Amino acid sequence: MQIEFKLYASLGQYLPAQVRQDNRMPLEVAAGASIAEIILPFGLPEKLVHLVLVNGVYVPPEERLSRTLNDGDVLAIWPPIAGG
Repeated sequence: MQIEFKLYASLGQYLPAQVRQDNRMPLEVAAGASIAEIILPFGLPEKLVHLVLVNGVYVPPEERLSRTLNDGDVLAIWPPIAGG
């Protein structure tokens, strides 16, 4: 199945070079793959995976090992961001 995978701010560097400018890419994933399984190949440091959204809905850390996606879903991840 195919999802849209988005990495924002400093996480964009973990995407393939050809899609970094848009911070998103279509991604083929196995049916039943969890969020944790989907992001594992990208090598994101766990401490930088802060805000995780599926179709704009927050997914808390305790659900990321078990939460699966559906065809056409959008998985977006933000690092911690400080304001001032």
